[in-house]
Amino acid sequence: MRLLPGAAVAWLAALLVVRAPPRAALTGAVVCLAVGLAVLVVSRRPTQRDDTFAQVPDSRHGVHRPPSRTAVGPVVALCLAVAAAVLGAGASQTAARDEGLLPALVRDGAVARVGGVVVGDPTVLPPAWPGAPERVRAVVAVDLVAARGRESGATGQVLVLGPSSWAAVSPGASVAAAGRLRPGEAGSRTVAVLLSGGAPEVLSPPSAPDAAASRFRDGVRSLAATLPGDAGALFAGVTVGDTAAISDELAGALRTAGLTHVTAVSGAHFSLVAALVLALTSAVRLPRPARAGLTVAAMAAMVLVVHPSPSVVRAAAMGLVALLGVLLGRPHRAPAALGATVVALLVADPWLAGELGFVLSVLATAALVLLGGPLVDRWAGAIGRPLATALALPVAAQLVCAPVILLLTPAVSLYAVPANVLAAPAVAPATVLGLAAGCIAPWWYAGAQMLALGAGAACWWIGAVGRVAAAAPGAQVAWLPGWTGAAVLAVAGACVLRLLVVARAVPTRQRQ
Repeated sequence: MRLLPGAAVAWLAALLVVRAPPRAALTGAVVCLAVGLAVLVVSRRPTQRDDTFAQVPDSRHGVHRPPSRTAVGPVVALCLAVAAAVLGAGASQTAARDEGLLPALVRDGAVARVGGVVVGDPTVLPPAWPGAPERVRAVVAVDLVAARGRESGATGQVLVLGPSSWAAVSPGASVAAAGRLRPGEAGSRTVAVLLSGGAPEVLSPPSAPDAAASRFRDGVRSLAATLPGDAGALFAGVTVGDTAAISDELAGALRTAGLTHVTAVSGAHFSLVAALVLALTSAVRLPRPARAGLTVAAMAAMVLVVHPSPSVVRAAAMGLVALLGVLLGRPHRAPAALGATVVALLVADPWLAGELGFVLSVLATAALVLLGGPLVDRWAGAIGRPLATALALPVAAQLVCAPVILLLTPAVSLYAVPANVLAAPAVAPATVLGLAAGCIAPWWYAGAQMLALGAGAACWWIGAVGRVAAAAPGAQVAWLPGWTGAAVLAVAGACVLRLLVVARAVPTRQRQ
């Protein structure tokens, strides 16, 4: 549990470092490290009071331990060390983005030519007005910029708004494009926005792994096209997180029902993939390192296929931490794994702290880890452990994530918990059968279609649950907008959790 305060401090440091000048962030890192070392030294130094307490007998443990300084000191030192790591690593990354011609060109709003690698699938934007030309949004990790007769290296991601020709560019392709530069949002991982009026120049095709991932996703889309209605619309989303085929009507129903997470690749997908690979490798009696290695390879392939969005990176990293426990032969402790994962990811990429997908992913995982068990224990005696587990997980996730979701939509979904309970049994077969269909589609398309039918039936059920829940009376209740509403909802959720988890402990102590 000591890593959880460190994770919270790392999050705060990451939010600061992406907005602070590199020199100030580096100074803060040095100060945090120095203070942390001082706190650690002081907390380790024995005192006369410690010796006095050590001699006083305790009825339960034999001796009294002074909890204040010796217990708090290492935690404070750990938090300061984590802050120093995030600030130092973030300072080096923001300093790299400030090098070269790109920052000056962005400030001047100059016309420039940039080169880099396309990150993720380009997205077709809705028309700005009826009859407006189609525009496409793409992200390019730039490594070169040229303007005004000069050329230099560049670091960071540039958001490109270009014509319809950008939609045909494959992820991982190396491209060059010209346009006018505009500043990106403060604190965002996007260093600039490029307004391009021409087609991109493809300098080199995607690498072999990226091309294989694109073929896999194309196969999933072709299988989805053979399925009718909501089954076809949700098939690619549930399988690989591709939501292009989901209509605005269906997306609104899923949002009202609290089921949008089903089409966002997260920890559930990686848990299913890891469980399948571990089960298969255990069945053929492979040694533990081989099992872990193959599971890592499968998870890496999954990341490549679905693209490394914030929630995907978090989920994959959580799985890697769990696999470390498998390799060492030690039981996996989920809170420690979550804290270590958050710290490691924020050191590597501090911009994750401000991205909503990563925030919701970590909050949902923390809710399941910290609150799921107590809720299951609270209800197991009355309704049985399987049903208590099915009910506790969506309740915990909904109570913790609802205040953040409220910042996007100022309304509360009343039927999110029952909708998630009803949809949950269909998520695993939809994901597993969809991935299996995508794997065998290049070699046996008829067999892939059979598997896709099973996955499509599960997707149809998810869509039906979402539509029924969204159409039910009072599906959404209006709430205070903004941070005020989020704070009020968070307090209400905390009160509900206290009633659900803590209320039972009072009569138990009284009986004792």
